[in-house]
Amino acid sequence: VQLQASGGGLVQAGESLRLSCVASERSNYGMGWFRQAPGMEREFVAAISWNGGVTYYADSVRGRFTISRDNAKNTVYLQMNGQKPEDTAVYYCTADKVQNANAVVAESWGYWGQGTQVTVSS
Repeated sequence: VQLQASGGGLVQAGESLRLSCVASERSNYGMGWFRQAPGMEREFVAAISWNGGVTYYADSVRGRFTISRDNAKNTVYLQMNGQKPEDTAVYYCTADKVQNANAVVAESWGYWGQGTQVTVSS
């Protein structure tokens, strides 16, 4: 599975942005988003089950970010509202069959997109 992420950009604090990630083929994989800021480890942001019925969020984004998917378009979205400067990072989409408890671990995911830069100015 190949993943193509898009939608990153420069926004001001408090503004919104929506990321998209298109998969090259339909699958029953869960999908997720991670992010990596300069000098930091890659961290979990959100994940969604293959049918969209279950979602997970990092505490730092819960209530501000929403993950969703459209399986007819092989696409997962990350709606980011109320953005903060600390959300600045390269955002990566992921896909794989991942057990719920392991979704927050980057090594659990086998397929990764190329990343899209999100910069939030204060």
